[in-house]
Amino acid sequence: MNNILEVSGINKNYDDFSLKDISFYLPEGCITGFVGINGAGKTTTLRSILGLTNNVSGKINFFGMDIKGNESEIKDRIGIVLDDGCFYDELTISEMKSVIAPAYKNWCEQDFIDYLERFELNPKQKINTLSKGMRMKYALALALSHKAELLIMDEPTSGLDPLVRSQLLDILKDYMNKDGKGVFFSTHITSDLDKIADMLIMIDSGQIVFQEEKDQLLDSYRIIKGSAEKLNSDTRKMFLCTEESAFNFTGITKQASVVMECMQDVLIERPTIEDIMLANVERRKKNVI
Repeated sequence: MNNILEVSGINKNYDDFSLKDISFYLPEGCITGFVGINGAGKTTTLRSILGLTNNVSGKINFFGMDIKGNESEIKDRIGIVLDDGCFYDELTISEMKSVIAPAYKNWCEQDFIDYLERFELNPKQKINTLSKGMRMKYALALALSHKAELLIMDEPTSGLDPLVRSQLLDILKDYMNKDGKGVFFSTHITSDLDKIADMLIMIDSGQIVFQEEKDQLLDSYRIIKGSAEKLNSDTRKMFLCTEESAFNFTGITKQASVVMECMQDVLIERPTIEDIMLANVERRKKNVI
């Protein structure tokens, strides 16, 4: 399996935030979820790899090509859906398309028309009259109408109602039915990734925490619930984090078999992606303190 994107040693410094040695890869044929709490560095990372911010160090390869010197060819092969849209609000859907379409060698007008019909978008409607869900559908229509091989999406489901979110996920599934495609999907709404992601990358405080296949990741963690009296200075070390009351505790661990040897009569549950993400955030905060 080839990698559509390879990122190595990305660093970007602001006054109050930094990306620190960001490295990861996107395999062809995968929907890769990029997760982290708000402010973790997801948008900064995406903008850095897309060349939308300055003074970024490191190496970025799309389709085996260094983005330095190949930016025009690379951007012709990727579709980008950013949370802010970057549209001229006073233009109509059709007028905005006429501004964007000439930038792509493989623009397909029929694909664009088909997506507008599928999304129930009126080409004569002005951008500033579109709801957030409609703007996201429009951005996706533009991204999908030039035969893009990789979709990069920044928080595409944020602020959308459940029906529109479900429709968007169905569109991504259809897109991935074509060979040689990939999706890089940044979000803090991890329930969407439970449904469609193949691979997960987590960022926290400007650093990559993990990159793993979703099913393997979920299999490696467990939630443990039991009596508070079972916790002591030794058993607490087996958990990334715990929530405790006077009577009970809930903890998440990557050492479920060891926990079972030390604790009897506890309840074991499979975690969600959100459980794992928040546990790693809490572990980082605990280590900082």
